[in-house]
Amino acid sequence: MLAVDPSSPYSGGALLGDRIRMAAHTGDPGVLIRSLATRGHLGGLAAAVPAAVRLLTALSFDLILVETVGVGQSEIEVAAVADTAVVVLTPGAGDAVQAAKAGLLEVADLLVVNKADRDGAARTVRELRVETGVRVLTLVASEGTGLPELVEAIDDHHRADGAERRASRAHAQILSLAHTRLRADPGLAALAAAVAAGRHDAYTAADLLLRRYREPGGTAEEQESS
Repeated sequence: MLAVDPSSPYSGGALLGDRIRMAAHTGDPGVLIRSLATRGHLGGLAAAVPAAVRLLTALSFDLILVETVGVGQSEIEVAAVADTAVVVLTPGAGDAVQAAKAGLLEVADLLVVNKADRDGAARTVRELRVETGVRVLTLVASEGTGLPELVEAIDDHHRADGAERRASRAHAQILSLAHTRLRADPGLAALAAAVAAGRHDAYTAADLLLRRYREPGGTAEEQESS
């Protein structure tokens, strides 16, 4: 289990409290729980998640669960990492509408309505089925109700995974990691100052930033000054 928590934009710290909720499994020799902070990486995951998944696969972990920070308008990078993206919603509070607004339904392979014993669960299921053709399952996680069906659905989807979907996930993953590296480029501040001062427009600055990676040996600061 890779549990990702957001880092504070002010202090840079992260609570990493997910493992507290899974205390029953901390002593299980067949379970590894690792918390990761986003450290400024966008998309709802940490930049280290793809590498961690590869490492755990090499260590013969046959099932790896990746839990994201939550969802907003752009926290959907998990779709580029996971073989099966499971979106878990709860009844009420306009969840189905909010999920559609965030684009979340577009990346979901399976939709799960948890706390399905609450009022409004049937309505949420109906709304989700109207919004998308994705399979919708119900779950009461605290009681284990619906878990066997969810596991079976995940296995069925995984067996249907093909080369085209894997290539699409790799494409999105590469772009996400490249974006994170560009955001951390030491020359970005100088280029931003040049745009603010009117010495460059944003399009030229973007080309200069990318040129550093096309032309090894040059830095963005040197290219900006030239």
